[in-house]
Amino acid sequence: MLEANRVSEQSKAMVPTPANRFGMEYAHQSEVLGNPVCPIVDAHAHINGKRAAGVYRKVCDLYGIERVYSQTQLAQADAVKEVMGDRISFVAIPEYMHKDRKWAHTQGYLENLDQWHARGARMFKFWGAPRLIDYVGTMDLDPKEIVGFDSEWKLRIAEKGKKLGMMLMVHCADPDTWFQTMYKDAGKYGSKASQYESLERLLTTTGMPCLAAHMGGWPEDLGFLSGLLDRHPKLILDTSATKWMIRELSKHDSAELIAFLDRYSGRILFGSDIVTSDDHMKATESENPGFGDQLASSDSEAFDLYASRYWALRTMWETGYRGESNIADPDLMMVDPERFDSMSAPMLTGHGVDGDRLKVLYRDAVMGTLDRWYRGDNPWA
Repeated sequence: MLEANRVSEQSKAMVPTPANRFGMEYAHQSEVLGNPVCPIVDAHAHINGKRAAGVYRKVCDLYGIERVYSQTQLAQADAVKEVMGDRISFVAIPEYMHKDRKWAHTQGYLENLDQWHARGARMFKFWGAPRLIDYVGTMDLDPKEIVGFDSEWKLRIAEKGKKLGMMLMVHCADPDTWFQTMYKDAGKYGSKASQYESLERLLTTTGMPCLAAHMGGWPEDLGFLSGLLDRHPKLILDTSATKWMIRELSKHDSAELIAFLDRYSGRILFGSDIVTSDDHMKATESENPGFGDQLASSDSEAFDLYASRYWALRTMWETGYRGESNIADPDLMMVDPERFDSMSAPMLTGHGVDGDRLKVLYRDAVMGTLDRWYRGDNPWA
């Protein structure tokens, strides 16, 4: 285990990167952390690219990640499955990269649920970030048909998913920092609280179990999350979106956060939101920037990118570490550009959660919810 206020001295002779501000050897740091109290199941990741999946699997082996629920692109699902085998379960998503965005998020998604179901997916995702308002502007589609969680197309897709025996996953809202900046036009995007109105109507209308990603979209306000969970007993949350979680969950008093975990024991699932891509394995041409341009451009950088998330999350949950995060967080600069730059990072506070609670967060919660559902055993019956 890491000692408070201390990172292992072993580091690389390298220029700091956004995923490795301290120049750490993440393989060595996994030894410093030691094995987790139990094998970890990651309830939220996006594993794409056959080569990238191989790098990711090495990271999983080092950091004790036994299995992952992945929102993989349909076109890459078979190749990723070949690498990950039984260590991956799929979550159905629209074809975000399809040239016909309207089709991808409407009829195409409706049709693709059958293909996802055949690949074992028993959960499908609705992305409902405020940015969807701008995204829909690129389609020949009335926002009322797709933006709200209870919009016409989402209800049609939910109905089919329910018939196939699938449950919901949602991305609702976004960080408070974004509502202070890119979403500050409340007349266009609404308030943060208003993002949840259509979600609650969807949950009530369908009666479906639902995983709300990124601590339900509001890790900043545990009181709000308590109300949401109390009103919807089939709702569960995951702890994914590492930079967001580190920044905001580190601000909570440890006793308060642990009390929240206790109150909703079995309904809070570990997640990382790691995104892998074969674009991370190569330098990106300046005239044709791709996904790897901002994140990684070689196998070693991709390794650091993926490992950085598990190091940060396990450090926050397991240890007494007090110090800056290992990962740069652009949200700080977005809110206060005079004080922060692109390599700035928030404080990472280790909450030192005990072993019994960690077992629930890391494994038992997902085993009692998603795993049962994917096996055809309804835990909410």
